[in-house]
Amino acid sequence: MTISVNMFIDINRGRCLAQLPEMGSEVKIVIAGGSGFLGTTLARAFVQRGDDVAVLTRRPHAGMWRSVRWDGESLGPWADEVEGADAVINLAGRSVHCRYNERNRREIIDSRVRSTRAVAAAIARAARPPRVWLQASTATLYAHRYDAPNDELTGVIGGAEPDAPSAWRFSIDVARAWESALAEAATGRTRKVAMRMAMVMGTDPRSGFSILRRLAALGLGGRAGDGRQFMSWVHEGDFVRSVDWLIAHEHLAGAVNITSPFPLGNADFMRTLRRAAGASLGLPATTWMVELGSFLMRTESELILKSRRVVPTRLLRSGFTFRFASWEDAARDLCARVEREDATVAA
Repeated sequence: MTISVNMFIDINRGRCLAQLPEMGSEVKIVIAGGSGFLGTTLARAFVQRGDDVAVLTRRPHAGMWRSVRWDGESLGPWADEVEGADAVINLAGRSVHCRYNERNRREIIDSRVRSTRAVAAAIARAARPPRVWLQASTATLYAHRYDAPNDELTGVIGGAEPDAPSAWRFSIDVARAWESALAEAATGRTRKVAMRMAMVMGTDPRSGFSILRRLAALGLGGRAGDGRQFMSWVHEGDFVRSVDWLIAHEHLAGAVNITSPFPLGNADFMRTLRRAAGASLGLPATTWMVELGSFLMRTESELILKSRRVVPTRLLRSGFTFRFASWEDAARDLCARVEREDATVAA
């Protein structure tokens, strides 16, 4: 099935939908698969501003927000949380930080497709369905390329690049299946958005930034491969703000890239990170070293070597502004915050 923006646009897009509650009133947000880094980041931000937040998770626990048990694939009491919600955000899916063997591939795809279908079923049966459903997707859907950026309107979908390893096509298959499950969901008046997310950089230990910063601190933060591959990223603060923007702006439906407007090459990305982290040495890693390291760490080299040159055209055209558009500003902010947090813990 061909993936395009138009697949997700509701045929009733011109119809005026109900407005979100006025500023100052409580907004109800349900985050499915929200116990990871991204879900926790969103839940904390929404709770701190006074929203009613329910996180659907396999392992409920007491905390700042309601934690509700779900299995990620079948309807249950958790579906009651969807009733009357202003927004549902589905982030569920098995981690891709693993080797792509047959079992892991099946679990990666099934966890995404089944959870998406479960959310769709809950919305379909709701008497008061949510106004918007934000579904996680990935910027990895786009082609491995250097020549031009990929956006939602003219971007090239990956899978047929002559210079990309055949194993990389699996990630494209995952993204296609994920977005197809969203497109096929019958959810009536509920607006649907496929969030094609780049790497979200935050201070949480589970963030990719924490891993890269540790490598830089160890003197291993040099370029990977030839260093030409583009890295698309977004600061965690802008990630939260973009999600909030998508909830509030009813004309935005379909595929939306959530990424800084300025991706940059791996060599420049790592050089900037080293400066922000105060690391003078950055040993490079050749392609075979990346392949070997990925094997030993039980992950895939694609996460490092694929060129992800993605830009957020639809967000920018809608009026969204990034507080951390440049990687230099983002890296400085994140490194400074980590240092403050470390100092607080040490004290």
